[in-house]
Parts: sequence; C-alpha cells; structure tokens
Amino acid sequence: MRRYLFLFSLLLVTSFCRAQTAVRVDVDLAKPAGTFKPIYSWFGYDESGYTTTQNGQALLAQLHDLSPVPVYVRAHFLLATGDGKPDLKWSSSNVYTEDANGNPIYSWTILDQIFDAYAAAHVRPMVELGFMPKALSTHPDPYHIGWPLKPGEEEGWSFPPKDYKRWQELNRQVAAHMVERYGKEAVSTWYWEVWNEPDGKYYWKGTEDEYNKLYDYAVAGVRQAIPDARVGGPATTGPGPQGKASEYLRAFLAHCATNKSLATGGPIPLDFISFHVKGRPNVVDGHVQMGLDHELNNAADGFAIVRQFPKFQRLPIILSEADPEGCAACSARLYPPNAYRNGPLYPSYTAAAMKGLLELADRERVNLLGMLTWAFEFEGKPYFDGYRTLATNGVDKPVLNFFRMAGLMRGNRVAAVSNGAAPLDSILAHSVRQDPDIDALATSSNGEAAVLLWNYHDDDVAAPGAPVTVSIKSIPLSVHRLLLQQYRIDDHHSNAYTAWKEMGSPQNPTPEQYAQLQAAGQLQLFDSPRWITPESGEIKLDVQLPRMGLSLLRVTWPAN
Repeated sequence: MRRYLFLFSLLLVTSFCRAQTAVRVDVDLAKPAGTFKPIYSWFGYDESGYTTTQNGQALLAQLHDLSPVPVYVRAHFLLATGDGKPDLKWSSSNVYTEDANGNPIYSWTILDQIFDAYAAAHVRPMVELGFMPKALSTHPDPYHIGWPLKPGEEEGWSFPPKDYKRWQELNRQVAAHMVERYGKEAVSTWYWEVWNEPDGKYYWKGTEDEYNKLYDYAVAGVRQAIPDARVGGPATTGPGPQGKASEYLRAFLAHCATNKSLATGGPIPLDFISFHVKGRPNVVDGHVQMGLDHELNNAADGFAIVRQFPKFQRLPIILSEADPEGCAACSARLYPPNAYRNGPLYPSYTAAAMKGLLELADRERVNLLGMLTWAFEFEGKPYFDGYRTLATNGVDKPVLNFFRMAGLMRGNRVAAVSNGAAPLDSILAHSVRQDPDIDALATSSNGEAAVLLWNYHDDDVAAPGAPVTVSIKSIPLSVHRLLLQQYRIDDHHSNAYTAWKEMGSPQNPTPEQYAQLQAAGQLQLFDSPRWITPESGEIKLDVQLPRMGLSLLRVTWPAN
C-alpha cells in the first residue's frame, strides 16, 4: 500500500513539475514572418434589424473604435419583406414590393436606417444581397414561419426569383440608391456578396445552376450602378470531404472562370471569393470540448480549391463566417456545447484560430483578407444566456476584448517561436486534445512591438496555468528605455461574466451593478505599465498565463 501511495505521490509531483515547466517564447524583431493583415476586423449577424437598436448602435461604435483600420459589417435579410422587426435568425427591410398591377415599389426607409447606423459608426458594409422579397419569390407562401423550422417547413425568402431581370433591377436600384445617399467615394470601399450558404438546406432552395444565375444577374445589377463595385461569392458552407460544399465552391469558381454571364453575355465579374469555416464543439464527459481542427481544415480545403484556379489565386478571400460552430442564435441554455461563449475559452480559441488561418494562407499562398466573426448582440434576451454574441444587454463579453487586443497590433509579423506551441499540422490532424497550445503571434512597427500570448486547449476543464518566459530580441540598440504594458483576458481580467456571477447572476442589475459590469467588460491591464532597460537590444519577461488566458505584451519606444 505504501508503495502505491509513493508512486501516486510521485506521479502528482511529476505532473506538477511538468505543469510548472516554463514555456519559452522567442521573438526576434529582425526576422520578418509576413505581413500582419487585420483579418480580425470583420463582423456579421443574421438579424440586420438589431443594427438600429440602442445597444446595436453602441456596439457598432465600439467595433469601429477597436481597430486602427476599417471595420466591415455583414448582415442577413437586407432585402427580405416585412416590417423590419428582428427576431432570431430573421429581419426584413421591405425594400421591394409590387402594386396590384405587378409594378415594382421600392421603399428605402428601413434599409436607410440600417445603413445610416453603419455610416454614423464609421464602419463599412459588406453588403449581402439577400434574401428574396416575397413579391419576387417563386414560392412566396408561407414567406416567414419563424426559427427553428419544423421538418418539412420552407420559407419563401429562401427561393429563387420568378423573374431574374427584376432581381437584377432590384440590385441595381439598391446600389444606385447607396451611391446617391452615401456618395461614390464611400460606396467604392464596400464589398457586395451574393446570398448566403447556397449549398446548405436553410438559406437557398434553388439548384446550383440557379444560384449561378442568381449571382450573374445580381452582380450585373450592381455593376450597372457602380461599374467598379467589388462583387463576389458564393458564401458557401465549410469545404471538406463530407457534404457538397467543396464541389459547390469549385463549380462556382469554374462557372466564373469559363462561362459567360447569363445576364450580360460577357465575362462574369468576381473580385473576391467567400466561403465559411466553422469549428465543431461537443460535450464530452460532462464538459465542452472544442473542435479547432474542423475550422482550420475547412479553411485548408477551401484555400486548396482556390489554388486550382490560377486565374483567381491572388483574389482576396473573405471567410465571411469564421466561428467555433454554426449557430449564433442557439443559446447555451438550450444547446450545452455552446457554453464556451461567455468566458475566456471563446477569445483563446479565436486567437489560436487566427494564427492558424494566417499560417494556412501563407502555406497555400492565397490572399486571405478577412475572417469574419459571426457575432453581434440580441435584444431582450437574458444576461449571458450563451448566444454567440460580442455583448449582452450592452455589457461587453470577454471575446470582444480579444479583438481589442488584435487592434493594438500593427506593422508586420515577426518571428515568434514557442516551445509550447501545438504545430499547425498537429492541430489539423488532432486538434488540441493533448498538451495545450501555448503560443504567440508578434508584430513590429516603427517604435513599437506587440506579442499576443495564449494558453488554449480544446477541453474546457480546470488545469494549471503555465509560466512563460518571453524574450524580445533585436530592439534597436539606440533604445535605452521602453514602456511595457501587459493586457490580460482571463477569469478575473477583462471579464464581465465573472463579475456578473460574483454579483449573484442578476437578470435585473441595479444601475450601480450595471456600471460595474460595463467596466468589467473593458480590456484591462494586468499590472501597472513599467519602464524597462534593454540589454544588448533584448528584454526578457516572465508571464504566468492561466489556462484559456491571453496576454498582450506591448512595448513602445521613441520612434526614429
């Protein structure tokens, strides 16, 4: 018995020592690792009607403020028929109806309110051209039933148009109105995407050929009003060996590369390629287990398909939904695998995913422009109910602070090597199920550098943190003092969810509690800023990084 107790104690000590073995991260500002594209600055949501709510407008302003570069916003249901009131996976603008004689009637009131909110917040639209107005649908009744649908139910907004010329004219009218209202210069910076997930079962009830026709006529209409408009698609679901998403994407690109436009008879415009990539969380042994490998494999397969078309290899790719899973409107209360959404697991996953996507784009030599986070906010829902959102009732969630961290990184990527990182090929094959992924992404610009650290694991279980030693080399020798700021996301920093639970999880917080929650939701420093003296152009920093925690180390010095 004593022997077994001794062996058990030895195992505990060995496990503890391994947990405490310092991870080393070596950053070299003199070794370039590629450009740092702000692929993080893209967001979207189903319910376009939430754009104009008080909380929606406040969140848009925060999205603008987190990034030094333009933020793009994509939303569903911009062309759907209805009164404009949003619901789960539903919105409408009533932009197109017809009179008793079948003549088109265009109404801009609701659409203007949405786009005016974008303009007021100084964010740029990624205009999703969908969904089908009732008067144009080949299957108008029932037009809207409500989500979730029962088996066999279909809604009229998801069907092809009965008249493709009228569909073209609708898109021309929308584009022309936007130019008139917001100006050619502003509108020239937008992206125009045709529909959403035409290969899936929910958003499109037409065939693949009908989608290609829908695309041709939509872009023809937009280009009539804006000859240099940036148009693209097909916004398909995640490519992979199962399902038809890969073949759908490949066939669409072949259509654009080799066919003539069904609308004009000329070449088919394609200025960017879009598709979606998603993870796959589950509940395993009573806890959430994420599926980072699924999202990154979606991207790898999609990038490989794009490379099959030399004509399109350098076109921008926008992952117009890039998320841990596929249903923002499915709350964790009803769907337990979504319990990752309120705490630091969501931002740590997103950090690991961002680096993986950047590495895959480098490997496949494709032009990745954006990884669009499909998360916004839902009005009138309980606090922290586990929707995939950036804020809950005006209180920012930890994931929003990841994007604030990313917005503090600029310049070019530089070498950041961690001996605790999970290699990309290992993540693609096995996800992060054994040792954690303790990794880094670093950037450098004139007079500053930033190192983003994370301690990620697929399994949402309690585990020891990790001591991390960070070395930053090749600081200019002329720099004798630099300022260090460390920002942190974990259970106790930049985390309104923990603050809310410590209050007793109130669903009707007092004004004082609400103010405390809003403050807790902001990006916070881990400790006081401090001045450091480099030695031979190098500094060394020790960071204790909790499981699922993130730190941003930002150093600045007077620029030359």
